Amino acid sequence: MAEIREKATLPSGRRISFDARTFRWEGVEPEAYKFSLGDARGMGWRGITRFTLGGPPEIPCRFQMRYFELAPGAYSSLEKHQHIHLIIVIRGRGKALVGPEVFEVAPFDIVYVPPEVPHRWINDGDEPFGFLCPVDAERDPPRPVDEEEWKALKRNPRTAPYVF
Repeated sequence: MAEIREKATLPSGRRISFDARTFRWEGVEPEAYKFSLGDARGMGWRGITRFTLGGPPEIPCRFQMRYFELAPGAYSSLEKHQHIHLIIVIRGRGKALVGPEVFEVAPFDIVYVPPEVPHRWINDGDEPFGFLCPVDAERDPPRPVDEEEWKALKRNPRTAPYVF
């Protein structure tokens, strides 16, 4: 932890004001959800904005706090990776495909995604859907699901509508 503290660029505490009217944090600029991951099956996405709220090097910690917002009709890539997700919904309603399940989620619901489990976030509603997503600052990159996982998700009546 000493090494992390030495690299921090903020010498003291920090507050980032939130504007409930615009649902934005002061001084936090929207970013692309991801850069292109090529044409890998399931890795396409649409209508997502990412906001990085804090993490290294400004803050001496081992994680990043991010907020993702999905516009109506938006979806994330269908992916897996070694690091976990533990998201907290704070805006609107949406769906979370996690392995063989699809959960309907609403504000203050928490969704856990274990390592190497395929997952996708979906907004099939008509209002924005947003969640806080803390992750390890140093983590493995997302990967597409393998052939066996793809087939199982396509056969499953709960997940099939969200596998494309």
